[in-house]
Amino acid sequence: MVCPRCASNQSDEIKFCTFCGANLQAVREAIDREPGKKFDWGDTWLAEMFRSGQAAELQKLEMERRLGITPEVKRYNEIKAGVIVSSVGIGLTIFLFVFMQGIAGNVAPDAARVITRLWVAGVIPFMVGLALIVNGLVVSKKIVAALERDQKPTNSLDAGASPRGLRAADTSEFIPANLSVADQTTRHLESSERKVT
Repeated sequence: MVCPRCASNQSDEIKFCTFCGANLQAVREAIDREPGKKFDWGDTWLAEMFRSGQAAELQKLEMERRLGITPEVKRYNEIKAGVIVSSVGIGLTIFLFVFMQGIAGNVAPDAARVITRLWVAGVIPFMVGLALIVNGLVVSKKIVAALERDQKPTNSLDAGASPRGLRAADTSEFIPANLSVADQTTRHLESSERKVT
């Protein structure tokens, strides 16, 4: 079963999604209760596999909108992922340095020179995490600001110092009307009678 909240594949036996905690049992019951729903190939994994890149991206954006994942939330998640990945890189570097120093004493001198330098492999995830952090702090922040600027209405009624509105009605005031509703029609008929005669 595919979780409707996070779109992850889940086993049919479990009651809750292992990724987001959604109640899959309730979803199954709701699906079973829908009477007369026809099978739609467009809702299957096969259709998703053949969907174009743009259609898949639009579907992904719609899913994110329904889940309430805003660009700001994505930015924070990216920063969080960067911190986690760079921390893993530091931990891996330290582990490899200590572990390989212990092994280096038991191997040939040529192999020991290679083994003692394997700790550098931990620098790769550290740099990837650092790049994610910088991207989240700088680039994604500008993207979020641009999206917010595009979504703000240009002319708002609340833009002035005081909100504009209608004044309260004064029922004692009488404004004389210079023209009646039928005045223009009457003038038109009078001018057409003159032309006919």
